[in-house]
Amino acid sequence: MEPNARRLWKLLEPIHAVGYFSPEPIALLKEAGYRGYWMGYFAARSAPLGVVPAEVVHAVFYNFAFSHVSRAIPDAWGFAPPEVAHAARRSGAVAALRRQLGPLADSDDLARAADLASRAAQAASLEGRPLYAALRSFPVADDPLTLLWDAATLLREHRGDGHVASLLTAGIGGRESHVFHALATGISPSVYATSRNIHESEWDSLVSGLRARGLVTDSGDSLTDLGRETKVGIESRTDALAAAAYAALDPAEVDDLIEQLRPLTKSVLASGEIPSQSPMGLNLDDTTA
Repeated sequence: MEPNARRLWKLLEPIHAVGYFSPEPIALLKEAGYRGYWMGYFAARSAPLGVVPAEVVHAVFYNFAFSHVSRAIPDAWGFAPPEVAHAARRSGAVAALRRQLGPLADSDDLARAADLASRAAQAASLEGRPLYAALRSFPVADDPLTLLWDAATLLREHRGDGHVASLLTAGIGGRESHVFHALATGISPSVYATSRNIHESEWDSLVSGLRARGLVTDSGDSLTDLGRETKVGIESRTDALAAAAYAALDPAEVDDLIEQLRPLTKSVLASGEIPSQSPMGLNLDDTTA
């Protein structure tokens, strides 16, 4: 049986991800003045950090090419400041959730899920979690739907900060992590060409580097036994680090949160707005199991 931290990630990640893929936040970021999807993405996700240079965003996000980040940051702040970017993504995500969830958006079950998720999200340790810590500096929302999206986002970035630590410990670089995950799961390299600007020459170079360390087979299309062992270790360590966020809930409350989230996540996925393959690392067919 999967650890609860992984089960909750699968349920919360789609709720968070509407902020990237649904039309409402994309439209609001455009209205705020950001030029193109990627400027809006980098501005909105890095907004809690404040006006920082591209080097900081590159370091915290870990797996984007610096050239990709630096095309958006710091130029984005000449169009609108960080607080505008954060508000646009948040308002758009909540509007998208309201549309996707329908009557569930005002249900007691959603309010219960939001309360439990927020309690976990607000209680985790800040140490070593830069993006999570920056997000947690914002006031706690009053309405349940915003509270739920905020909590999903906090818990996602808390896990993400821990995942970066796990990758670093295993010696897997940010760009390498995409190739490593794709070879482990069968995701097409084309997904990363469009979303992370990893094109054929860089992909081949990254595969060669992983092969030289004994992590990828000679054919370059799968992981070796050592590679699979390393991948399992990274994911297990990520789950263990993420589990700390749920220490504020007792076991019955964790079970309750999982059950309350199932229909909400199912409704979000039914919109079809979140791609089945993306760098998020989720198998969407397995998110509500």
